Amino acid sequence: MRAFKGYVVFFVCVAILTLSAPCLGNSHENTVGIRFDRWHVHVVNNLSAGKTLFAHCKSKDDDLGERNLAPGTEFNWSFKEHFFGSTLYWCYMSTGQKHAALDVFWVESDHSWLQYRCNWKDCIWIAKDDGIYIKIIPENRDEFSHKWEV
Repeated sequence: MRAFKGYVVFFVCVAILTLSAPCLGNSHENTVGIRFDRWHVHVVNNLSAGKTLFAHCKSKDDDLGERNLAPGTEFNWSFKEHFFGSTLYWCYMSTGQKHAALDVFWVESDHSWLQYRCNWKDCIWIAKDDGIYIKIIPENRDEFSHKWEV
């Protein structure tokens, strides 16, 4: 019975943290390091000469399906981080004989490489002729991330 009371106390504390999250910190993260807003991930076809981009994105729990993106179009989705910080999404992309596989969202605990580039809410991955780029939103520029493999 004592162990049961311990679990009840734990879950009550978690509920209080969850409900009071907007009061605990800045707009991105509360004081205990838990995010409560939504993330958005975009996969953009910026290939030249009318090339189609094939993209298949998923997480451990969600297969987002296969997409054929025409030039200038994008595929996007939104989600909330898993409470225990284990959220991970990855994509396989290809065009013609070139392909790449990469993580497009992961939780960072010690630094904010991805969070900064995504401006703490929108991760924009861009397929170009020479590889995959991530948009650094605060600087309004694209940064090379992955080369295409043949």
